[in-house]
Amino acid sequence: MSAGGRALLYLWDAYTAQVETVVAEAEGDRAALRETPFYPGGGGQPADRGWVRWADGEAAVTGHQRDSARVWHQLDAPSPAAGTRVTAALDWPQRYAIMRHHSAMHVLSGVVYHLFAAMVTGGQIYPDRARMDFALEDLNPERVAAIEREANRIIGEGRPISVRVVSREEFEAHDLVRTAKNLVLAELTTIRVVEIEGFDAQADGGTHVRNTREIGALRVIKTENKGKINRRLEVALAPVDAADAEAVKEGDHGS
Repeated sequence: MSAGGRALLYLWDAYTAQVETVVAEAEGDRAALRETPFYPGGGGQPADRGWVRWADGEAAVTGHQRDSARVWHQLDAPSPAAGTRVTAALDWPQRYAIMRHHSAMHVLSGVVYHLFAAMVTGGQIYPDRARMDFALEDLNPERVAAIEREANRIIGEGRPISVRVVSREEFEAHDLVRTAKNLVLAELTTIRVVEIEGFDAQADGGTHVRNTREIGALRVIKTENKGKINRRLEVALAPVDAADAEAVKEGDHGS
């Protein structure tokens, strides 16, 4: 959740789906790039898929490892040598589906926090759905309906979603944690915050859409009792076809 390096393009512009760059280091079938759009996974958000292409070859990106501020991309073929010019390209439909569901989880956690003062105890995002657990004793049908209704109200208002970096002092002075356990490392001096304008702000390291309208209609598809004070909500979003996803990537961000 730190500010991170500018080489990690996903931290600053989640719509960067392709970049021309250079292999900084190569080891067998893995490569570290000078800049990368690939989110390596973490915090309940899965890793991006995609490809690395160069003049006489191509390899699919099948996994990632983090090494300090560097992301290593696991390839399904030997990596091109250090210094090779390459194109790093995301599987955009997968990335965009995850962005929409991740932003939906921020709306959901904000709604539950503001309505019931309940914190998040866990969660997982998928391209076609997402789930989030809350420190709640009661999640009756009336509460579920109220959560879904309020989440869709916020989404429908078309609120901008932005990324900013705050100092440790500002972070500690404001209400920027929605998890029951504070996962922000104590040694960080700057923290990345994702804000839904006029509604909620949270420390976060993942990728998001730029406007709540891009999330689309949210449905609660399942609830579960996961313990004495732990309730799970699983949601799904109205699908977006490939043409619409491509149009958004090219610049129409739901404003």
